[in-house]
Amino acid sequence: MNLLAESSSPYLLQHAENPVEWYPWGDEAFARARELDRPLLVSVGYSSCHWCHVMEHESFSDPATAGVMNDLFVSVKVDREERPDVDALTMEACVTLTGQGGWPTTVFMTPAGRPFYAGTYFPPEPRHGLPSFSQLLRAVAEAWRERRDDLEEQATRLVAALGGGTRLPPGDEELSPALLQGAEHSLAAAYEPAFGGFGTAPKFPPSSALELLLRRGSDRALAMVRGTLDGMAAGGLHDVVGGGFHRYSVDPRWLVPHFEKMLYDNALLTSAYLHAWVVTGEERYRTVVEQTVEYQLRELLLPNGGLASAQDADTDGVEGLTYTWTPEEWAELGLDPGLLEPFEHGRCIVRGEIDADTRRRLLAIRDERPQPLCDDKAIASWNGLALAALAEAARRLDRDDWHAAAVGLGDFLLGPLCGDDGRVLRSVRDGRVSGTGYLDDHANVAHGLLELHVATGDARYLREAHRIAELAVSLFADDERGGFFLAPHDAETLATRAKDIDDDPLPSGNSMLASVLIRLGRIWGDERLLDQGERVLRLFAPAMERAGRALAWSLCTLDLHLSPPREVAIVGDVRAEVARAAVAGFEPRTVVAVGPADDVPLLAGKGPVDGETAVYVCERFACRAPATRPEQLVLAR
Repeated sequence: MNLLAESSSPYLLQHAENPVEWYPWGDEAFARARELDRPLLVSVGYSSCHWCHVMEHESFSDPATAGVMNDLFVSVKVDREERPDVDALTMEACVTLTGQGGWPTTVFMTPAGRPFYAGTYFPPEPRHGLPSFSQLLRAVAEAWRERRDDLEEQATRLVAALGGGTRLPPGDEELSPALLQGAEHSLAAAYEPAFGGFGTAPKFPPSSALELLLRRGSDRALAMVRGTLDGMAAGGLHDVVGGGFHRYSVDPRWLVPHFEKMLYDNALLTSAYLHAWVVTGEERYRTVVEQTVEYQLRELLLPNGGLASAQDADTDGVEGLTYTWTPEEWAELGLDPGLLEPFEHGRCIVRGEIDADTRRRLLAIRDERPQPLCDDKAIASWNGLALAALAEAARRLDRDDWHAAAVGLGDFLLGPLCGDDGRVLRSVRDGRVSGTGYLDDHANVAHGLLELHVATGDARYLREAHRIAELAVSLFADDERGGFFLAPHDAETLATRAKDIDDDPLPSGNSMLASVLIRLGRIWGDERLLDQGERVLRLFAPAMERAGRALAWSLCTLDLHLSPPREVAIVGDVRAEVARAAVAGFEPRTVVAVGPADDVPLLAGKGPVDGETAVYVCERFACRAPATRPEQLVLAR
């Protein structure tokens, strides 16, 4: 057993019995590198990554390869989900040097932590133009001995080129609806009409882009939403037997996935399908929501009330084994062979519509099979996204069981994942936390608490969202240029500091916190919070114009920012008929607060009317007469 045996990360524990003398990322590894005057070999991945498992089996479990690593390097293994700041550094180094990225990421660093060479997966033998991993190790070690100064200079140049997000100049141009129009146009140009989605394979679920198009609401935008949601739900990427979605498909049809299931994908897709159901009334989208939420609560819910981060792509070393079927198995069950699509090794993927009884029957059979590993650490950021989806789905579909689960999840985030200093913590597993949280942890938890507040009417969740957002500003703000850094000001100093921009595959911490700040700023009437959110949008405006698809959640936030301020204050029972009517539509440009709570400015001085729940519809705190019945609410609005 190496030093990883003391870790709580399932990914690191998968490597604890490797013959490699792995170190976790930390002071001990860097001290050892300085002592031996060796470069570090930093390998970054995550537990449900298929190619991470392949490289572990081929190279890290091989005694000969491990011997080379142990003789020539100080080897460090990193769980990217626990250390997104290290992942950002190594991935940016890899993309800068090679033009592409992926996991596992293989990065060589000086003992001072400065990267000088990087790649992704390397095979055990030379293949497809790649050197073998052992060849690479010896070549890098030889260069370190023979041309050390050159590598140090390369590290200097590389580090100088990194951190592009931190060097974006603050924008001074007027924020314009033209950015939203341009983004819709660029999405239409990239739209793939045969099966939905944008661009070519591999195809990842474009959740933020779908949310943007739902906000646009044009016939063209909704056609792209329908085509993409229907394409993804057909089967393959979508697990039509057990519910939920795999991470991405390798083909244009959303048919053949990499079979890992990530919590964040399923949370974001729950919201996207839920909003599409509200907008279009198409019951098939409600069905997907129900199956996706049921999957999360059945397979990812932990005893502490949180949700596990992921399920592996492989079962017993075979990708997709749990999820696929042989034609012989299918025939024995008397099922339509037209529902099977060929995969590999004589197994097939299920695609098409299956009735509820058949789904239950197939799932019961599948549950008897060996199951993929579940990474049971609960990540605050992803649980925040799941909380938002679960709370809103419970409210809209009137599911008391989901409502209870959402309350449990919210209390988990404010309990085990809240530090003594009030900061959101990154993750927890078996009672062990991985450290203070990052920007996305604070932003997404605040986002989830806002939705939980609307679902429950409990003002405590609104106050906690406000507290966390204020704390995030103090911990992460870039006062000079605007926006927010990924890691807090008092975090470990890395070779470069990251500022997350990209909203794909999930919203960046910057765009989500900007959205939270604008919503809270309107509820509190706080120009300072509104200004902090606007500064993010101004900083990102040039990038939104150039690459709107990559900044879709920033564009959703811009849509909110540009809309006339409109507030709904509900005082009384959030499940009263008038209260439910007030929040029944898809109105992402409206902020909602539920009281009574005189310490919340939007709610101050407002109460029930004649003992009945009252809804106040306001614009910049100028409110119309309160409504106590839905028909009055329609007139008031």
